Amino acid sequence: MSKKNSKNLLLVFTRNPELGKAKTRLAKTVGDETALEIYKFLLERTRNISSEVKNADKAVYYSVKIRENDIWDASTFQKHQQVGEDLGVRMLNAFKNGFNAGYQKVMIIGSDLYDLSSKNIEKAFEELDSNDVVIGPAEDGGYYLLGMNTLQENVFKNKDWGTATVRKETLTALIDKKVKLLAFKNDIDIYEDIVDIPEIMQTFINPK
Repeated sequence: MSKKNSKNLLLVFTRNPELGKAKTRLAKTVGDETALEIYKFLLERTRNISSEVKNADKAVYYSVKIRENDIWDASTFQKHQQVGEDLGVRMLNAFKNGFNAGYQKVMIIGSDLYDLSSKNIEKAFEELDSNDVVIGPAEDGGYYLLGMNTLQENVFKNKDWGTATVRKETLTALIDKKVKLLAFKNDIDIYEDIVDIPEIMQTFINPK
């Protein structure tokens, strides 16, 4: 168990990378095996980016079960199991854990972004000095980052998870709060999301 070093906590939600279960929409175009390889690549990229964040402790939340000897080094990442019947409840429980452990700012990122940087995350934590909530809007209508300095439970309830209305519904739930929107970024879910990323295309789709 990593000890608490910071007032900030960064949560990373991951899916255990399994053939046929990773990036299923992308797999329809590139096949299960390539989709899994791309997801593993994105997981490692997320690990590298989050490891470099200087102003927060880190916790990884596993979808299925906690893995001991994997890419998430236990000396850097607290390891937890996601608990709850839908994404909202799972995120709510993770945020509750963070605040209950004494953290003053808690933030979550997903593990399927190519163009997120450690600087983006550090800046987002700083934005919580003057805002109640910070949101990184994803181009598909959801969000790639969500941070808060007190628990906003209604953000996690009564949302149509995985649809284009999530961010709009989230902002409605925060109508009386000060919210900072970051730059738009694109989650990688379908083939169109990777065609303009040479590193992915050259490594996994059209290797020389």
